[in-house]
Amino acid sequence: MTQLNITLSEETLKELMLGDRDEAVRKLLESVFNAVLNAEASEQVGADLYERTDERVTYRNGYRERQYKTRVGTLDLLIPKLRNGTFSTTLFANYERSEKALVLSLMEMVLQGVSTRKVSRITETLCGSSFSKSTVSKLCEELDKEVEQFLKRPLTRAYPFLIVDAIYVKARDSGSVKSKGLLVAIGVNEDGHREVLGFKAGDGESYEIWFSFFSELKEQGLQGVDLVTSDQHKGLVKAIRKQFEGASWQRCQTHFSRNVLDKVPKKAQREVKLRLKDIYNSPELEEARERKEALLDYLEEHAPRAVETLDNGFDDITAVFQLPEVCRRRLRTSNSLERVNQELRRRERVIRIFPNEASIERLLGSLLIEMHENWISGRRYIDTETYYGARENFSNTSAEVLGKQAA
Repeated sequence: MTQLNITLSEETLKELMLGDRDEAVRKLLESVFNAVLNAEASEQVGADLYERTDERVTYRNGYRERQYKTRVGTLDLLIPKLRNGTFSTTLFANYERSEKALVLSLMEMVLQGVSTRKVSRITETLCGSSFSKSTVSKLCEELDKEVEQFLKRPLTRAYPFLIVDAIYVKARDSGSVKSKGLLVAIGVNEDGHREVLGFKAGDGESYEIWFSFFSELKEQGLQGVDLVTSDQHKGLVKAIRKQFEGASWQRCQTHFSRNVLDKVPKKAQREVKLRLKDIYNSPELEEARERKEALLDYLEEHAPRAVETLDNGFDDITAVFQLPEVCRRRLRTSNSLERVNQELRRRERVIRIFPNEASIERLLGSLLIEMHENWISGRRYIDTETYYGARENFSNTSAEVLGKQAA
């Protein structure tokens, strides 16, 4: 494997410790990028600089200079040239997708006359002092193709677990600013890795919109869904039950706790919160049920308005107990998707008002694609081997019971 050699000057090290850290980080990033480019060149040449080897396929032919704009400043990079002219790098591909999406959304706002001075300054920093409509159009087409290709990719695996939610942003529509929802579906595949299955911008999250979204995912091949986790939005829950018959619905325990605590006097909230946590952490369903009954007794005395909420919602918040204990924690809430939404919100604040629905999917969708690529190459999210093993044992036991009953 080619080794990276990164050289930092004493001046850069001093700046990192004591001086201008922004400039030091820029220089550090510049050194890392140049080291990666040189390493890629060595791999494609088949030899390091000045190395003699039978594996060499070509020779270096100097460098060409390239300036690369990032959020920490402009990097001065040296792109290796090869004698056969075949050097290529994927270093910038993932980085540029989300950066390009952010620039495009800002540029569209400027072109449509809805920008502020602050947005104009950001645009100038990211993409230069001037740009044309044809440039914007060309870049939009390139990025839209990537997003569309991702959204139409075939889903060829089983996804036993699904987590869905929506994030709301503002966008211009028919001459006015309206609230738009971006529906997001995350699946855990049969190997236990998370994937972004899809996303879709639209007017809110009615039953019809969620139903259509799920239909599109199923047309792509979404199958094998055993449990869906979400909040209690009526349109969403109705669409889940219609589209995933036979699957269980797990109501997000975090959202449920808020619903209960909203009906509890402030002086009793700490106690109720602890008791709800005890219910969620119960080792078995029967013990969770016993703790629920004890909490109902407490609520009848201290917060009677919360009794019905807890009693009616108990079955929905404990669907996850059908899974092995090792699988429950990550699926009992939609918190993992909430954290994704926080990252999307951080970028959305820069835009504030999107020019249209397409720009929502372009920017936020590009970020989701980036997360997806990190997840599928990272650590497993859930131990699905334990889950499938437990499910198979349950099926075999049920078959034996039915056989004895028939005999």
